[in-house]
Amino acid sequence: MKKYVIAGTGTRGLHMFGKPLVSKYSEFARLAGVFDTNVKRANVFKKMTGGDFEVFEDFDHMLDAVKPDTVIVTTQDAFHDVYIVKALKKGCDVITEKPMTTDEFKCNNILRTERETGKKVTVTFNCRYMPFLLEIKKLMMQNIVGEVTSVHFEWLLDQVHGADYFRRWHSNKRISGGLQIHKATHHFDIINWLIDDEPRIVSAFGSLRFYGSNGTYKGNHCFNCEHKDLCKFYVDKANNPFYKEFYFDNMDIDGYAPDMCVFRNEIDIEDTLSVSVRYKKGAVMSYTLTAYSPYEGYKININGTKGRLEIENYAGKHLKEPVKQVRYFDEEHKMTLIDIEEGRGSHGGGDSALLEVLFKGSDEDPYNRHANSRAGAMSIGIGIAINNSIREQKQIKIKDILWELDVD
Repeated sequence: MKKYVIAGTGTRGLHMFGKPLVSKYSEFARLAGVFDTNVKRANVFKKMTGGDFEVFEDFDHMLDAVKPDTVIVTTQDAFHDVYIVKALKKGCDVITEKPMTTDEFKCNNILRTERETGKKVTVTFNCRYMPFLLEIKKLMMQNIVGEVTSVHFEWLLDQVHGADYFRRWHSNKRISGGLQIHKATHHFDIINWLIDDEPRIVSAFGSLRFYGSNGTYKGNHCFNCEHKDLCKFYVDKANNPFYKEFYFDNMDIDGYAPDMCVFRNEIDIEDTLSVSVRYKKGAVMSYTLTAYSPYEGYKININGTKGRLEIENYAGKHLKEPVKQVRYFDEEHKMTLIDIEEGRGSHGGGDSALLEVLFKGSDEDPYNRHANSRAGAMSIGIGIAINNSIREQKQIKIKDILWELDVD
């Protein structure tokens, strides 16, 4: 039975890995330790999992004491590389939450260390495991649109889910890399995977148009804000039993609680993005992200030499029920509606399907769902290039930021 440890005891680490390892996969895997810089929260993490494992305040000590087979990294994004590299050098394989890391220097260090140690990095791209998107992948593998020529991808975050990123540590670009890395790493991997191609050139524009300094009512946190009766973005997380025990009762350690004001002047990530990507095989993609939409979801149009695939998956208060629709237009301009059921469970059924593979194991991968470090790098490579393109106001070549990979 393999031994696992977790670095980073936030909500993702708890719900995606901690609880399932203890309650569902204990026959196949053993959670032997957890580490976090906030040891109080780590102890709450242990309590909430119901597991019997040690809580560590020092990551290196945990590796030496436990000698795990695999380290699961679910820390804040900008620190993934620290724990990935240390784990690899200690002879451990690594499972890391997306994004693999946040800039080109950290990314290349991970790639180089993985190659030198011979150990393996797996990136948890759960979208590849969503039943809805898996059916799209099957259609693409049937060459339904022919050679892919262009992709238009629009992602919409509403003013509930989207606003949450601006309440949390993700609103600090130094830590998250911005939504183009933290959030859109999923989106870019979806396209890379669906069209079976890799990005080569990226150009982007981005700005902060809605959150941050654009708001009227400002404070530090919702729980102590004088504008809570006036601001529509006020949330009462401090009195939520889970958030209180997991975060607010532990603020004395690191000062963090996930109810920061969405209109803080110090917010420096973009909420509006427009991106162009050219792929190795010649396809081009236009991608937009809006983090303050009236409704939430995505629309993907894939054009090819034999047809067009239109994918819509969104929901909002203006709709009686969510829209999940796939349309195919063939060479004769005939339109066919393709019925695909949405998966059940967190992230459209993707989380549970991914965990089955991670902890029970499977050598079969007919749809290329197992994401390695190259897939992780190609996904964040677009996000990193977006940041560089916005800053430098020019096109960015992927080969110039992923120099540890063979990129032609």
